[in-house]
Amino acid sequence: DDTPHVPNEKLGEEKVLHIIENLTSLIKETFPDTKVYAAMGNHDFHPKNQFPGKENRIYNRTAELWHPWLNEASIPLFRAGAFYSEKLPSPRTRGRMVVLNTNLYYDQNDETAGEEDPGGQFQWLEETLTSASRADEMVFIVGHVPPGFFEKKRGKPWFRSGFNERYLKIVQKHHRVISAQFFGHHHTDSFRMFYSDAGSPINVMFLAPGVTPWKTTLPGVNNGANNPGIRVIDYDPDTLQVLDMVTYYLNLTHANMVASAWEEEVPAWEEEYRLTEAFQVPDGSVSSMQTVLEKMSKDPRCLQQYYEFNSVRYDLTPCDEACRVDHICAIREVDFTKYDECVKTSSSASAIVGVWLIFLCLFLGLLSPQQ
Repeated sequence: DDTPHVPNEKLGEEKVLHIIENLTSLIKETFPDTKVYAAMGNHDFHPKNQFPGKENRIYNRTAELWHPWLNEASIPLFRAGAFYSEKLPSPRTRGRMVVLNTNLYYDQNDETAGEEDPGGQFQWLEETLTSASRADEMVFIVGHVPPGFFEKKRGKPWFRSGFNERYLKIVQKHHRVISAQFFGHHHTDSFRMFYSDAGSPINVMFLAPGVTPWKTTLPGVNNGANNPGIRVIDYDPDTLQVLDMVTYYLNLTHANMVASAWEEEVPAWEEEYRLTEAFQVPDGSVSSMQTVLEKMSKDPRCLQQYYEFNSVRYDLTPCDEACRVDHICAIREVDFTKYDECVKTSSSASAIVGVWLIFLCLFLGLLSPQQ
């Protein structure tokens, strides 16, 4: 997302394009010789969320702004649906970047609600992954709105049900060519596991925290803000395997204290955590992230560590049993039906344990000496 998260009345098509232009210029100036693979967020349109699956002025203008980052084959694709695919530039790599416009699948997008394949993106994605497999390439998938559920609000999905199911089936079918997936939207730091029909872990999606310390207006979310975070990913250029991830953050509480005391002091970004060190895994592979999930499920200390990273160390309150269910089920189950089953089963198990603890306390109370 480039634009502020404000009502449509406070923006407009020209303002949205102006903000995209400003940020594009800033990135070009800061990283003049860096290849950028940019994806549109759900607020990078007017009205927000209402992305069509066809050519329009915002897609066309954004394609012009991002022209230096796109090859000639990507431009007509972007104009038609704001998605594209490009080879990674290193001569050593056999990698490919696939950039999706998953705003087309967002449940707040009324433009595509009745369509089966908005913009033909699903068909294009299948063809692109098939071609990559034949060319012996590996793929990173990048997008904004992720499939599955929001870990901070139970039962809140992002995709419409049919779109979620189709995306999941594509990942299951082509998982061998997908090295990893990278999405955002949540403003929180999390990940999602994908499984085969037999239950084996086959892919992982990393959700990067937001730079914007925005406190969500989504009803029912408590403590929904985050410290600003930026993520750097270390990967093998040949296989595209994620070797490690380092997240840097700005502690706003500390920065505000420093600013009030010394106005000329520049707030300092610092390393928040390194994936392999924090969770004691060798890399960011599918098997390693499955290990992280299993540790979180069994070890309250590991869960609490993850929970504090989730808000980029903004929310340091204990993650209780309901919190554990929300996060574990959101990470484990991207599928709608399986997510509901996970929440129901986990909540029932917690309730049974709670009842037994009450009975145990009462029983011990009866056995204790009476005064």
